[in-house]
Amino acid sequence: MMQHQVSIQARFRPEMLERVLRVVRHRGFQVCAMNMAAGSNPDNINIELTVASQRSVDLLSSQLSKLMDVSSVEVQQQLSQQIRA
Repeated sequence: MMQHQVSIQARFRPEMLERVLRVVRHRGFQVCAMNMAAGSNPDNINIELTVASQRSVDLLSSQLSKLMDVSSVEVQQQLSQQIRA
């Protein structure tokens, strides 16, 4: 499986993280690592995800960018690693 690091900037909402994780799951990606922190503006949050899948990360990126309150989605890095289940 390929691992990808995805950076998401969004408006802070109590349900925002739940929406992001639902899209990740529905698109067939597995969360390997996650970090969430307040942005420079207290109304914004930064979410850093490391996800793994055989699928193209572009599919996930385009779906995340369609979420309400998401201002930007960037695929920062692509890592090729063998993940065994």
